Amino acid sequence: MKTLVIVADSSLIVETIRLALRASGDLEVIGRLNGRTEIRGSLRLRRPHVVLVDEMVDPRNALARIAECRDELPDATVMALADRVEAPWTAEALSAGADACVSKASNLPGLGAIIREVVNRNIVSVLPPPDPFAELPAGDRRPLSARERQIVALVADGLTNARIGAKLSVTEQTVKFHLSNVYRKLGVSNRTEASRYVHLGLAPAPADAAGS
Repeated sequence: MKTLVIVADSSLIVETIRLALRASGDLEVIGRLNGRTEIRGSLRLRRPHVVLVDEMVDPRNALARIAECRDELPDATVMALADRVEAPWTAEALSAGADACVSKASNLPGLGAIIREVVNRNIVSVLPPPDPFAELPAGDRRPLSARERQIVALVADGLTNARIGAKLSVTEQTVKFHLSNVYRKLGVSNRTEASRYVHLGLAPAPADAAGS
């Protein structure tokens, strides 16, 4: 059974979601977190498989909570709920680390089924946020080596540095070294931001893909 946490700023929204999931025998709601404040500690304590983050009164809170979920629970499924799924906010939610965005207005009755499909990766978002390279001169785009692209792709899949090292038969320190180069080349500061480029196919390829 998959455990699930709801992040919201309204008890009404939480109860509505609980009712929508009541018939889902394979999803257990184990908590509600206040979306107005940081939730990292609660996420570490509960370790849910799925996190539903409501758009809330202030969508900036939702985006911050999504980013915290992705940082603390790289293997979890993070879903954003909004009254209306519109391109600008959806793009920001995906950029922050959400796996999918769902409209509360039309999809709550089937929310359990949607969650299962997202968890099983049968639903893939195809709405990209604006290309952050678009405003950069061509000369400022930093290519990644084949090895760097391989490692950041595994990061985007949720693997830890230790698991990446084991998979590639390199030390964890080597993985960290390559990741520091990835962050510098992409102009990002953490795993979530680097993963965004992979999910959206924006990480610049090396001129010679055979390099490592």
